[in-house]
Amino acid sequence: MINKSSLPDFFNALKKRTSGDVRNDRFSIALYSTDASNYSVPPVGVFIPNTVDDVQAAVEVAAEYKIPVLPRGAGTSLAGQTVNEALVIDMTHHLDQINEINPEEKSARVQPGVVVDELNATLKPYGLKFGPDPASANRATMGGSISNNATGSHSILYGMSADHVQSMQVVLSDGSRVTFSPLNQHQINAKSTLSSREGEIYRRVSQTVQEKAGVIRDKTPKHWRRAGGYNLDRFVDGPNFYQPRTTDFNLANLICGAEGSLAVMTELTCGLVPIPQKTALAILHFQTHRAALLATEIVLQTQPDAVELFDNWCLQLTKNAPQYAKLLRTFALESSQCLLIVEVSGESDSELRSKLDNLKKHVLSNKIDCEFTEAVAAQQQQNVWAVRKAGLGLLASRRGEKKPVAFIEDAAVPVSELPDYVKAIEDFCEQGEVEVAYYAHASAGCLHIRPFLNLKTGQDISFMKELAVFSAQQVRKSDGILSSEHGDGRSRSWLNKTFFGDDLYQLFCDVKVAFDPDNLMNPGSVVGAADMDSHLRYGADYKTKEPTTFYNFEDENGFAAAVEMCNGAAVCKKKNTGGMCPSYMVTKDEKHSTRGRANALRAALSGQLPHDVLFSKEMADILDLCVECKACKSECPSSVDMARLKFEFLVQYNKRYGVSLRSRMFGEFGLISRFSSGFPARIVNPLLKMRLLRILMEQFFGITAKRKLAPFAYQSFSDYFEKRNVPCNPKAAKVVLFNDTFNNYSQPEVLIAALDVLETAGFQVVLSNHGDCGRAMISKGLFDRAKKMAQTTVDRLIGFAEQGIPIVGIEPSCVLTLQDEYRTIFPSDARVEMIAKNAYLLEEFIMRFADTTKLQTKLRPSAGHVLLHGHCHQKALAGTDATHQFLNLIPGVKCEEIDSACCGMAGSFGYEKEHYDISIAMGERRLFPSVRETDDTTFIAVPGFSCRQQVKHGTGKVALHPAQILAAHLEK
Repeated sequence: MINKSSLPDFFNALKKRTSGDVRNDRFSIALYSTDASNYSVPPVGVFIPNTVDDVQAAVEVAAEYKIPVLPRGAGTSLAGQTVNEALVIDMTHHLDQINEINPEEKSARVQPGVVVDELNATLKPYGLKFGPDPASANRATMGGSISNNATGSHSILYGMSADHVQSMQVVLSDGSRVTFSPLNQHQINAKSTLSSREGEIYRRVSQTVQEKAGVIRDKTPKHWRRAGGYNLDRFVDGPNFYQPRTTDFNLANLICGAEGSLAVMTELTCGLVPIPQKTALAILHFQTHRAALLATEIVLQTQPDAVELFDNWCLQLTKNAPQYAKLLRTFALESSQCLLIVEVSGESDSELRSKLDNLKKHVLSNKIDCEFTEAVAAQQQQNVWAVRKAGLGLLASRRGEKKPVAFIEDAAVPVSELPDYVKAIEDFCEQGEVEVAYYAHASAGCLHIRPFLNLKTGQDISFMKELAVFSAQQVRKSDGILSSEHGDGRSRSWLNKTFFGDDLYQLFCDVKVAFDPDNLMNPGSVVGAADMDSHLRYGADYKTKEPTTFYNFEDENGFAAAVEMCNGAAVCKKKNTGGMCPSYMVTKDEKHSTRGRANALRAALSGQLPHDVLFSKEMADILDLCVECKACKSECPSSVDMARLKFEFLVQYNKRYGVSLRSRMFGEFGLISRFSSGFPARIVNPLLKMRLLRILMEQFFGITAKRKLAPFAYQSFSDYFEKRNVPCNPKAAKVVLFNDTFNNYSQPEVLIAALDVLETAGFQVVLSNHGDCGRAMISKGLFDRAKKMAQTTVDRLIGFAEQGIPIVGIEPSCVLTLQDEYRTIFPSDARVEMIAKNAYLLEEFIMRFADTTKLQTKLRPSAGHVLLHGHCHQKALAGTDATHQFLNLIPGVKCEEIDSACCGMAGSFGYEKEHYDISIAMGERRLFPSVRETDDTTFIAVPGFSCRQQVKHGTGKVALHPAQILAAHLEK
C-alpha cells in the first residue's frame, strides 16, 4: 500500500534529481490510467525521462519512498500490464535511439522506446530485421515487445522475442544498473559473491535452477509458444522450444516476458534475421471457420512461413471501415466467410510459383473444400497484412455495448488440438448465448478468441470469469499455454497459480522476491495478482453523464458511446505512415494522440475526473492540437471520429466561455472575403503585406506575424462567371459548380480551371452561388452560424439534387462537409441525404461520368512528373484514387502521392500564433522535404486551399490544384 502522504516529498525529490518531465496533474493521471486492455488504474504520476541516468535516478527515488514503478512503451497491452498504481516511466519520448547496428554479427543495440517497425525500416538497407512481428509493430516499442516476450504472425519462422535477445542493460529495483548477458559457470560464481542486489539475484536464481530443475522441467507446459510466468524453462534442459535454446546462463531471459515486474530495461541487444528475398500469399476462402481450422494442419505440411485466420465477424466489420474495406476488396471474395492467409517465401519468382502451386495441389489432394486465390504483387500483399493486423481494432468497431473482450485471446494449444479447443469454447459461449469472433495465428495454435460481452453488467463480468477458468482448464488439458504473446497482466496472472501448479508458481514467487524484495516493480503482474474483475475500465458501477449535444450522435448511440469507441489499441501512435495522428507524430505526447483525447473525455464523462471539466479550459488544452483532419475516422480501425467530438466540444466551450475574436474572424472568413475581394482588394492586399500590421495582428488577435495572409482576388470567380460571354450547349448535361468561398474570393483561377475542364469534357456548367457553406464556422465551434449557412446551402442545392444535376466542387473540405457534417446538423432532413449522394469532388466526377477517352484526346502530352499531397478530409472520406486517375489522364504523366499526414496548416490552425511551430513541424515531417526534392518539371498537386498556402510558405514552391494541372494541358 502506497503512503499517499509521502507523494509530495517523492515528487519534489524526483524533480530535483532528474532532468525529465514529472507529471502528476489529474489529466496526466487519467491519460495513463488505461492501455488497450479492459482495465483502468490511475498511476501515482508519470515520469518522462530524458536519459538513462534519469531512469536510474527515478527508480532510486522510488525505492527510497517505497513507490512502485511501471516502465511503459506505447501502452498497447491487451492484458493490462501497463497500468498500475505506480510511477509510470514513459520510455517513448526520448529513450528511442538505435545505438548500434552490426550487420556482420546480425545484431542491433537499441533503447527500449524504439518502435519495432522503425527499427526494421532502419535495418532494411542491410537486408535484416527483428524477427518477431506483433500486429502492433507500427507503434509497439522494442522494450514493450520484449517485456511481453511478444511474437506474431511469423512465430513458426522466428519463435519468440526471447529467442532473439542476447543481452540487456537494466535498472534493478534498488536503482542499481547491471548488464545481463550469457555467462559461464565461473562467471556465475563470481557474480554470486557480490554483496549487492545483483549478487543476491545470481545466488538465488542459480540455486533455484540447480535444485528445482525437475519441477521446472515437469510443470512447464509442453507447447512451445510460451509467454506466461517467468522464463525459468530457458535455464534447464527438457522443455520444448521452437527455436533451439541457448545453453548459456543469461538472466536477460527472465526479463523477457516479465512485464516490467523484475527490472527496468534501458538498452537491449537483439539478434536479427535476414529479410526474405521474395514473398507471396495464398488466400484460402472457406464457408466456416471450423473448416479453416481443420485445414490448418494440412497447410502446415507444406512448411509455409505463416498461416493466419480471419473470420466472418472480422470480414463483415472490415467492410464497414472505409479505409480497410477498400483494401479488403483487393483480395477477398464476396462469398468468403473465413480466410486462411498463407505466406511463402523464396529466393526467386520461380521458387514462389513452385511453392504456391505445391500448396494448392496439396490442399486439393487432401479434399479441402475452399477457394484458392493469390496475392503476389507487393501492394496487394501489403493490403492483406494491413487488414489482418487491424483485426483487433476492426472487431472493436462494432457499435453497441457488447464488445469483443480480450481475456482468453492469448491461449495457444498444439495445432492438432485447436479445432476441439475452439469447439469447447464455442459450446460454453453458446450456453451463455454469447457470440464469439476469431482471428490470428492458426499456424501456432493461437487463435485470438473474442467473446462479445458487455462489461458494464455484472452478469457478463461473471460470465467472463467463468469462461476464463473454463478456458484455462481446456488449455491445460491440451498441453497448451494461457499466455502466448500478450502476457499475463491483469487478465491472466490471477490464474497462474492454478494453471502452473503450486510448485512452479512458488518458484516464480522466489524469482520475484530475488529481484524485487519490496514488491515495487509493476506489482501484481505474473505473481501476486488481484482477481481479473478488479480495476475494470467499465464494470457494473460504471456510469456516464450524457451531455445534451448540438451535433447529432444517434448513429454512435450518443456522445459518450462515440468516445468509448476508443479501445486503447493506440494505432493513433504510429509515427511513420498514414495520417493519424499528425500532432502525436510531432510531439510524441500521449495527450496529443487520439487515444489520449478520448481517455480524457471518457474520464470526465464517467466521473473519474469531475464532470464539469468536460468542456473546460483544461480539456481545451488536451484537444488543442487536434487539427480536425478526420484521419482517425478512417485509419482508426474502431473509427473514432475525434474531429466530430472536437466540433461538439468547441460549441459547448464557446457557450461557456464565449467566442474569441480570432475564432470569429476565421469562422467568418467567407463574409470577410466577400467584402475584401474585388475593388477593396487593391487596398486590403497591400495592407496584409505590411510587417507592422502583421505584428499588430499577432499582438491583438494571436495571428502569427510569421505568415502572410492569402491575398484576396481582384475579381471573384462568381463575378468572372457572370460577366463572361461564352455560349453554352443547351443539349449538354448540366453540372453545378460548387463555388466555395475560399477559391471564389482568393484563388478564382482554380475554379476557372475546373470550369475549363468541365466544359471541355462536354458539360454545361451552372454555379451553386450558395454563399458560405459554413465549413470554417464548424471548425471554430460557431454552431448557430454554421447551421444557418448550412440551411441556406441546402435550400439552394436541393433543387439541383432533385433534378439529378450533379454538384461538383474542388475544395475537399467544403464538398465533404455536405456528405459528413450536414448529416449531423440535420439528421432527419431527407434533403441532406439527397444532396450528399449527389455531391462529388471534381476528379471523382470526371472519372465517373465524363467520356475520359474523348477528354484524353484533348490533352497535350507532358514529360512532367506529378507529386500529390492529398487533402486530409479527402483521404479520410473519399480517398485519392480518383485524383490519381484524373491526373494520369494527361499523356506521359505519372502521379505519385506523398505518404504525408496533415500538412500542418489545417485551415486556420497554422495561422494561429501558438500553433505556428507545430504547424511547420508537421510539414517538415515528410511533405516539405518531398516537395523540396522536386525539380522544375514536377507539378506539385495539392487539392486543398490552405494546404497550398502551407506548401508555398514552407518550401517557396507553388502548388497547384489538380484541375489547374489538367487544364494547363488542354489543347487551346
